[in-house]
Amino acid sequence: MQKKQLLNFKEALIHLLIWSLVWFFFRSFFSVGTANKEFLFWFSTLLSLIALVASYVFVYDLIPKYLLTNQYRKFAIYTFYSGVFVTTGVLMTVAFGFVFFFNLEYQKMPVLIKSPAVILVCVLLIVALASALKILKHSYKSLEEKKTLENKFLQTKLELKEQELRFLKMQIHPHFLFNSLNTIYGFAIAKADEAPEMILKLSNLLDYILYQVEKPKVLLAEEINHLEDYISLEKMRFHDTLQVSFKIENINDSLQISPMLLIPFVENSFKHGAIIDGVLKVDINLKIENNKLFFEIKNFSSKEKDTENGIGLENIKKRLLMLYPNKHQLKIEETSLSFKVTLEIEF
Repeated sequence: MQKKQLLNFKEALIHLLIWSLVWFFFRSFFSVGTANKEFLFWFSTLLSLIALVASYVFVYDLIPKYLLTNQYRKFAIYTFYSGVFVTTGVLMTVAFGFVFFFNLEYQKMPVLIKSPAVILVCVLLIVALASALKILKHSYKSLEEKKTLENKFLQTKLELKEQELRFLKMQIHPHFLFNSLNTIYGFAIAKADEAPEMILKLSNLLDYILYQVEKPKVLLAEEINHLEDYISLEKMRFHDTLQVSFKIENINDSLQISPMLLIPFVENSFKHGAIIDGVLKVDINLKIENNKLFFEIKNFSSKEKDTENGIGLENIKKRLLMLYPNKHQLKIEETSLSFKVTLEIEF
């Protein structure tokens, strides 16, 4: 309450200062050709009152009620009425000075006072300035409100994007985890020598999935390490039926990428690839060139093989659109004998 009263008090002081300046303007401007201080005081006071009333009518009534609400016809009508009021007030002020201070002697009147048009222009100039300030203030306030609204919209959009990304991350290859756990279970029953190593690699992958995936960016080298762990796990699961060629070129140790971006492609190739002549072949190429990442993966398939991609590739497509808008190219080529994915990301 006190803060509001303080603001009102400051606003009143500002208005008082402004109209004091207007009064001094009238007094100084119309003092040319006369030294009658009493006349100048009353003449400037009356003109200031006319300008004040007209300005406040425009600023607090006509502009917000009609102009800013696009009621231009009513605004034009009331503007005409206000013009009549100002013109009448100016003429009456001139008549007041002519009668009471110059005793009906026209020749004694100052040059500027003899021209009501000049006086009217000065008053209308004050009213126009006040109206312009009101419109500018409204425009500035509208821009601020629009900016605030846009910021809220962008914040909401960002939150929705983060929620969608979090949801997409939660969907990343759960079937891989189940398959790996089933493989470990089989190895453990058979008391295979590979079980401890497989458990260790799976533990590393689980740590990466559960914790590192929450980060917006991870080192590309770290992503590659977990990609290699994943491939090793799959080789153990497929025994001698999986043949993977993984070529890496020009990897920058400081380069970062969104986590779990490449593994779904590899997982998809293992899941939907066909074993031909006792071997499932997968070729993977990864390189950095001209500040771009080039990733290519190809697996061989057969006409009889079901190549439905499920949610894996759809998931990664959505993530790429959100994480690298206009900075990536994803190309999927499928034939009767192969399935090839080419991804290009610009950093």
